[in-house]
Amino acid sequence: MAAEGSTGEQPQFIASAGNRSYSNAPLIENSDTEKIVVPDRTSWKNLFAYMGPGFLVSIAYIDPGNFETDLQSGAQYKYGLLWIILVASCAALVIQSLAANLGVVTGKHLAEHCRAEYPKKTNFILWVLAEISIVACDIPEVIGTAFALNMLFNIPIWIGVLLTGLSTLMLLALQQYGVRKLEFLIAFLVLTIAGCFFAELGYAKPAATEVLDGLFVPQLKGNGATGLAISLLGAMVMPHNLFLHSALVLSRKIPRSVRGINEACRFYMVESGFALMVAFLINVSVISVTGAVCNSSSLSAEDQKNCQDLDLNKASFLLRNVLGSWSSKLFAVALLASGQSSTITGTYAGQYVMQGFLDLRLRPWLRNFLTRCLAIVPSLIVAVIGGSAGAGKLIIIASMILSFELPFALIPLLKFTSSKTKMGAYANSTVISTITWIIGSLLMAINIYYLMSGFIKILLHSHFELVGVVFLGILGFSGMTLYLAGIVYLVFRKNKEAPHLLALTTPESREMANAQLGCLTREDIVSMQLPQRRSTEDID
Repeated sequence: MAAEGSTGEQPQFIASAGNRSYSNAPLIENSDTEKIVVPDRTSWKNLFAYMGPGFLVSIAYIDPGNFETDLQSGAQYKYGLLWIILVASCAALVIQSLAANLGVVTGKHLAEHCRAEYPKKTNFILWVLAEISIVACDIPEVIGTAFALNMLFNIPIWIGVLLTGLSTLMLLALQQYGVRKLEFLIAFLVLTIAGCFFAELGYAKPAATEVLDGLFVPQLKGNGATGLAISLLGAMVMPHNLFLHSALVLSRKIPRSVRGINEACRFYMVESGFALMVAFLINVSVISVTGAVCNSSSLSAEDQKNCQDLDLNKASFLLRNVLGSWSSKLFAVALLASGQSSTITGTYAGQYVMQGFLDLRLRPWLRNFLTRCLAIVPSLIVAVIGGSAGAGKLIIIASMILSFELPFALIPLLKFTSSKTKMGAYANSTVISTITWIIGSLLMAINIYYLMSGFIKILLHSHFELVGVVFLGILGFSGMTLYLAGIVYLVFRKNKEAPHLLALTTPESREMANAQLGCLTREDIVSMQLPQRRSTEDID
């Protein structure tokens, strides 16, 4: 049987064919994909085949939005909130491992499960919310890159915002080299960020005993510490990351056996743990450097004022004044690397979300262009009108939007991975389910509290007349009621009783699964990351 390849232009909007609930047909026909095949053997060397997705996921934990919260934490409370980063990183590892397990065991990513599970209207709403979260994730990247360009080359913030659109061209140039090289690039950028902040530690020289005390002794001292701790926790688990991780693991061709699936789940956890550990050390470094600098006895009056309301832009001037110009440049390079790596993960998350929820996808360049435009427009308006201070506040607003979105990705993930119908023998045990639901409930409660307290603060400090405040209050709390009703619906709705073939555990069902699917790799997932590099040829 011959597979026909075409050298002509492909349509910009593509629908995958086949069964709506599951289709293994490539969205783009491509016989030249560089598949990452995991050898069917028992060896620790297989770990290297699984390395990659964790680093793409870890970018969300060290994006400019996280840096902004880290800077404020270190400036206001020195090392007192480092333990929050440790707790949040452990929770993030558990949640991300669930996302990876869902993809490995079922052969479908989170967005595809949502499409198969929920009614059309619910599915559409979840898709819209996921798309909004991806745009909200892109805003800090745009502003962070603009700040970095300003620090390095004195380019005005609003021009820097426009220049971030060129990262689309960079992404297109990188795609042709394949998923493995793209993963290596992301890992290089993550290690670059780590190297910059580890060098900053050498400049700042924070007291090691105080840092360790902040890491392992929980404390919330001072006014506002609770609110900032909530912001740190809320910023650590991103909704788009759950969709992304469950899809990235499908780019590997693993043996469809009990041993192969167990090994994949185990090695993906190890790989994610390593990547998130690097992200954890980077966040600790940012807080430690800021804590040491802002509590230095040699600070000028102007620098002390900057520490009271520290953002990404002020941090550069603060580091230059206290530690020297090289420190400021290192911070700018780390911020630039963070921003540029975020655009890659955001684009792929958007691609998987659209393909999963709607069974449709855009060409990668068009997808990236639309997402970036939606992020650039508000960033540009705020940068022109409000300058760097306004741009910094927009990052906080974007973080609030991500907090708002989290339950609508996290609840389906927790329910699907706890379902024996979907996961079979790989479903979460009672203990794991209890732990993950406690973690998930705490994260959602923290984010809801963060949203409600922020909204109340806006009402109390607004300059509207009393009638306007009352109207906004009624509107806001009505929206919050609807929001909570949506969360309750997702929590208590029963999953469909429609088992997925890969999750079945009887010998007969496993034999049937292996016969039909073999060593499954998702061609549509691979082809999203590996566009054609030359014309396809007929294959006998």
